[in-house]
Amino acid sequence: MDGAYFVGRNEILAWINATLQLNLTRVEEAASGAIQCQMMDMIHRGVVPMHKVNFDAKTEYDMIQNYKVLQEVFTKLNINKHIEVNKLVKGRPLDNLEFLQWLKRYCESVNGGIMNENYNPVERRSKGMKDRKGISSVQSLNPARVHRSSKSMEASHFTTLGLMNGSGTKLGKTSTGSDGASAARQIHALSEQIAELKVSMDQLEKERDFYFAKLRDIEVLCQTPELENLMVVAAIRKILYAADDRDSAIVEAQELVSKSITLAENNTVCSADNEDGHE
Repeated sequence: MDGAYFVGRNEILAWINATLQLNLTRVEEAASGAIQCQMMDMIHRGVVPMHKVNFDAKTEYDMIQNYKVLQEVFTKLNINKHIEVNKLVKGRPLDNLEFLQWLKRYCESVNGGIMNENYNPVERRSKGMKDRKGISSVQSLNPARVHRSSKSMEASHFTTLGLMNGSGTKLGKTSTGSDGASAARQIHALSEQIAELKVSMDQLEKERDFYFAKLRDIEVLCQTPELENLMVVAAIRKILYAADDRDSAIVEAQELVSKSITLAENNTVCSADNEDGHE
């Protein structure tokens, strides 16, 4: 396995925060692709169209646009790296960690890992966001878009309010006060449910991150040269890398542990016999 993938998440986060002057606490926060784009902008100044990079991307659609920019940069630079966009935008820790590990390895391979000291990451982000907003404003002032927007607002106005007669009396259907109160109660109840679900989701994400970090630490420990050839470590890897919840993984792991114990016992007996022979 490539040594680049032995780099832990804490080292990756420290590298990103120090290089781009950010305050990331989880690798999933880089799932939007904007950070990867700026890393490439720092290494290859002028290649990344930073005005197209959306640092406020929250939806998968916006994130995908960032990865399109990144893939175009890879194509320009003849970098043969496939981006698993569908996995990365889901914010799964392992997928994002592996991609960031690769990115760190690539950045360190360019110019001997020497970063551009004149690069101001905060200023570069601000300029890119400002240029992006400027382009969006120009697009919003397009006469055809304004005309369509006016038509849409006009139609919405009449649909919502209904036609009015000369005295200002609404001719469309009116809603009663009881209907409004009922709708307000439903909205309040749904809002409470949404708030509870958000709290539950946050707790689940924290628990997931905690156990993922533990598993990652175990994986790194198993990859140390002094331990990786031990049968017990092989048994642990069987469970870690099992593709699904099959019982066969734990059975195979137990068999390896049993073999390890039997081998250790045999070695102990042999050592005792040898000592008796010398006496």
